[in-house]
Amino acid sequence: MHALSLPAPYLDTAADQLCFSLDLPERPSLAEREVLVGGMSVRMRLLGASHQVFVGPVRETVACLPGADRGLPARLTGQQGDWTYDFGATTARLDPREFSAQVAGILGRAAEAEHSLCGVFPGSPEAVTAVVVEASENACRTRLSWRTWHTYPQDGQIVSTHTTLEAR
Repeated sequence: MHALSLPAPYLDTAADQLCFSLDLPERPSLAEREVLVGGMSVRMRLLGASHQVFVGPVRETVACLPGADRGLPARLTGQQGDWTYDFGATTARLDPREFSAQVAGILGRAAEAEHSLCGVFPGSPEAVTAVVVEASENACRTRLSWRTWHTYPQDGQIVSTHTTLEAR
């Protein structure tokens, strides 16, 4: 899926303002896409320079949340219903050329992926939020994973997350 031009400026101002939650309801979205992956309905939602992914028991939100503790867990593993949930996040600060190359790679990956949602914010072709979902199945387990990227051109920062949801 090609990147959408989003109808709003950033709602988050910097990578360090992002927060993490697994129990928030829907927040106002700028774009949404629902896909069927590995037999499961997955809702990808873009919120400003943030995202929500809803699938099965998971309601993952990475966003600027007033009153919430700032920061993303480097790693979080736990149980969500009959699923094992594994989340990780990294933030990279890049020089302008590296940043541009990474953003181009993110846009390319989202465009080539069958199950993705990618938005570009007005005023900067490098202000991007993207979600890419993949699934794998074998005889014993279903495994769903998604990656997200949140880019901050003003600081040369890219926040990347990777989530895996696996049936127990």
